[in-house]
Amino acid sequence: MSNSDDGALPLSGIRVLDLATFIAAPFAATTFAEFGAEVIKVERPDGGDPWRRYGTAKDGGDSLAWKSEARNKSSLTLNLRTSEGVEIIKKLVSQSDIVCENFRPGTLEKWGMGWDVLSAINPGLILLRVSGYGQDGPYRDRPGFARIAHAYGGLVHLAGMPGGPPVTPGSTSLADYITGLNGAVGVMMALRHRDATGRGQVVDVSLFESIFRVLDELAPAYAEAGIVRGPEGTKTLNAVPHGHYRAKDGKWLAVACTSDVMFARLCAMMERSELAEPDAWGEVGQRLKHFDEVDALVAEYIAGFDRDAFIARCVEFEVPAAPVNTIADIFADPHVKARGTLVEVPDTSGNPVTMPNVVPRLSETPGRVTHTGPELGNATERILSELCGLSLDEIDRLREQGVV
Repeated sequence: MSNSDDGALPLSGIRVLDLATFIAAPFAATTFAEFGAEVIKVERPDGGDPWRRYGTAKDGGDSLAWKSEARNKSSLTLNLRTSEGVEIIKKLVSQSDIVCENFRPGTLEKWGMGWDVLSAINPGLILLRVSGYGQDGPYRDRPGFARIAHAYGGLVHLAGMPGGPPVTPGSTSLADYITGLNGAVGVMMALRHRDATGRGQVVDVSLFESIFRVLDELAPAYAEAGIVRGPEGTKTLNAVPHGHYRAKDGKWLAVACTSDVMFARLCAMMERSELAEPDAWGEVGQRLKHFDEVDALVAEYIAGFDRDAFIARCVEFEVPAAPVNTIADIFADPHVKARGTLVEVPDTSGNPVTMPNVVPRLSETPGRVTHTGPELGNATERILSELCGLSLDEIDRLREQGVV
């Protein structure tokens, strides 16, 4: 639909309307933009997406979170609560492939832009709908954020030390990013279906289900045996040694011996190969029966080494281990540098912003970051004139009326 002079990227020629705010659906749209799609970020004229002000401000303006996560997009200001704003969206929908939204279910319908309306305008349209609890069910109208999804989806109950309060499982935005990825996968499958049939569809993803889906055997173990897992702290009850350990220099590291082979390698490294025999702890069931004893022995061994020295031994013996890194550690790590995991991109003022590079990596058509998150309304005149056929006088009138 849209034209692109860059035929190297797999989504060139795809146009996306990003109506969403904050992280989940916009993250899916950013992924499309990294692989060549034209992404039009539709924002309120009075301040834009609140994500612009979330986190650390850069030079007194938009936040670093915005500059990183809204990258590769163009900004169109538009008040969707006005009839003229809705008509403009409909014109853009007729020329677009994907719409991303994360309003509460029913909001688009209230504005006269439900799926029945949008699909009638463009039968090939794909609508990504992100919400806290999904588009149906008794909780559909409840507001949802990642922290809420972590709690409701079962993750928070697993986080923390046994007997202690539930804690934040790392990033407070984890559910947003996982849901954005699920949404992107769903849209890609919907695009494949449209290629075959010409018909679009709705992709419905919820924050809580994205979290619930990645909790390994939690559901079948409860259904089968009534097992209700709780917080496991620095360990996991399904494997040992498998957790976080403090080294001699006080630094923390992770070890993961999830199989008998990995445990045998660890025993060889410890010069205790007899422990890996079948009549000792060589099989996972035996290790779990003697969980505390196995874990204590490994912890004592690790405590005899400085962290980096122990990890060096693990590398030699092919035992899975890694430092518990801070962001400062990550920036200094040679592997991160060699992989290009971080990318530096100048913002609109020419000042560099360092951010995570594109994931996934494609060998033939790799995605890329072309620019940081846009200034509010940077493409409003261009989009309205080129795609909607409005004159500059009409755009000025809309601006005076608060429509754009």
